Amino acid sequence: MKSEVFELLSGLLKRRSGLVLPKDKAYLLETRLTPIGRKYGFPGLEELARHIRSEMPEEILTQITEIMTTNETSFFRDRRPFDQFSKVVLPGMMQARAGRVRIWNAGCSSGQEPYSLCLSIRESGEAMSGWTFDINGTDISSEMLNKARAGLYTQFEVQRGLPIRTLIRHFRKVEEKWQIDSSLRSMVTFRQHNLLNSAEDLGQFDIVFCRNVLIYFDQATKAQVLDGIADRLADDGILFLGAAETVLGVSNRFVPVPGQRGMYHLAGRTPALAGG
Repeated sequence: MKSEVFELLSGLLKRRSGLVLPKDKAYLLETRLTPIGRKYGFPGLEELARHIRSEMPEEILTQITEIMTTNETSFFRDRRPFDQFSKVVLPGMMQARAGRVRIWNAGCSSGQEPYSLCLSIRESGEAMSGWTFDINGTDISSEMLNKARAGLYTQFEVQRGLPIRTLIRHFRKVEEKWQIDSSLRSMVTFRQHNLLNSAEDLGQFDIVFCRNVLIYFDQATKAQVLDGIADRLADDGILFLGAAETVLGVSNRFVPVPGQRGMYHLAGRTPALAGG
């Protein structure tokens, strides 16, 4: 791939999504964008790049952004955050709130993570009775959001991290796929949102999951995204990040929760935690 083509396409991704694509990942552009180019009659990325440079067609730009920002996900990924959510965070929130907890899953992809939160709540049993859990899943990709809304997954997808007992109890077979129960689907509102933009219209949240998203951004963009999350988080709220992510050296608005890896709270505030 010519350097000018890589610079054009990687720069486009950076501006539209915050995604930073290093040169050693140029092959991802080739494999993911070549089919889009052929769909519009361009035999290679050079021809596609030439068309983008001259026309800037929004339809193609949107498809490029969405396909390049589709990230890895699975049910109960890395398990520990969901144990922390059930045993440490939810009990604390339920002590501090009056019947309602709002959760934002930023970068929800195809829905496995917000549905894992729903399953965690449902599996907690009678302790959750009478409570409303308002879960909001956002992503930049309309294709992923449509899949999330359907709650329909392949055998391979449900086998990754989902206990068989949970599968049988909360999913039904639809031809060759599995669909999560409608009562769980109704717990989540999915909407399109770019983390580079203001999230003011989403409202305020008690808990934010933004896991394995910041790893794709440069330092300045990470700080921008964390600022946006801080603006939407309740004073005693909790932020979950991925195992390879941190706020240290990136943002002074968050500090780690002592003894709880991957959990952060607003600096100078006291988080609502079990036993707190």
